[in-house]
Amino acid sequence: MIKSFSIGTLFILCAALIESVILSNIMFLPAVPDLVLICVLFISLHNGKLVGETSGFVSGLMLDFLSASPPGLNALCRTLLGYVGGLFAKTLNTEGFFIPMLLGLCASVSKMILLWFVSVLYPSDLLVFTPFSWTVLFEIGLNTILTPFIFKFLSLFKNSLLLKPENIV
Repeated sequence: MIKSFSIGTLFILCAALIESVILSNIMFLPAVPDLVLICVLFISLHNGKLVGETSGFVSGLMLDFLSASPPGLNALCRTLLGYVGGLFAKTLNTEGFFIPMLLGLCASVSKMILLWFVSVLYPSDLLVFTPFSWTVLFEIGLNTILTPFIFKFLSLFKNSLLLKPENIV
């Protein structure tokens, strides 16, 4: 369990660095795809609730340190999304193309709803979120399109990333 969690955290760290260092500096992109969310979704769908929420929390802390968001916002959202993804562990076939697209769409929309809900509860200048803007819709579209490809890439490392079925909680 520690080996798969450590390797998963390494993949999440690489995705966070690619997202925050490379993709955020591309000027013609109106929004950056959430690679970390897709990695957490893959890990939680294959390893269960415990690993899903833990990897979601760790990825959220990484993003909180790398971004200018309020502390704990990403950790909260990704912990919840990792847990919910873990509820469907080993029940969904993620080998195809359309199911991962649908999962990426659901996770992205859920993230946007959580962010909107938190921004309504805690209105401040730090967290201004408009759920129906072009940037939000562009990010949802990018996440939806990229999810099957990232799932295929991560499935190349299944032996290292995934727990044995008897260890899934």
